[in-house]
Amino acid sequence: MRFSEKLRQEADPIFNAIFEHPFVKGIGEGNVPKQALIHYVMQDYEYLTTFCRIYGLAVSKCTTREDMTFFQEQIGFVLNEEIHPHNNFCEVAGVRYEDLQKAPLAPTAHHYTRHMMEASINGSLGETLAALAPCPWTYWEIGRKLKSEVNPDKQHPFYDWISFYGNDEVGTITETFMAKIDACAEQAGEREKELMLSHFLKSSQLEHQFWTMAYEQEEWPVRLQSSISSL
Repeated sequence: MRFSEKLRQEADPIFNAIFEHPFVKGIGEGNVPKQALIHYVMQDYEYLTTFCRIYGLAVSKCTTREDMTFFQEQIGFVLNEEIHPHNNFCEVAGVRYEDLQKAPLAPTAHHYTRHMMEASINGSLGETLAALAPCPWTYWEIGRKLKSEVNPDKQHPFYDWISFYGNDEVGTITETFMAKIDACAEQAGEREKELMLSHFLKSSQLEHQFWTMAYEQEEWPVRLQSSISSL
């Protein structure tokens, strides 16, 4: 069994819980509360900004230009392509995408981004890849599942979102992550592989919680007036 297959096998209960999450099921049903969509976009915009920074850190750990090129291309994908599913949510919610940017991170998004950042700063390239991989991986599987089960036409409110994440490009990104994780695992010792598994599972759990954070419009427990509270 490839190491990436082991990661997916260990995370299977989490992936299944994500598929059954009310936000995810609501996308398929075409019925997600407006405020949940807005909260999701506000948080995901900041989350993906951090994702780009972590890709930059990953480049510093690469020993080949092939790996550097992959991460450089993924920065471009986040900045130029993932705005499309965000815009789909904004259109359904009836808001402007530009008005939802630069919001303070909610607790779950803050924890998730810091978890990935710590793995990338303190860990190996393999650890960095394992911490990042659940993001494209879960979305690709969600997209494929909804595309297969719902088979939405262009009248479906989330047709663009489902089509984006269920397409071949996101699948290719995920498969490349898997291949690079496998290559790193072949050179890694047991301790590093244990850390890769730990990072992957924690990121998978936080993917689930990200949906919950958006669905419940999670905020910090005590509202403060000072702008410093949002930093």
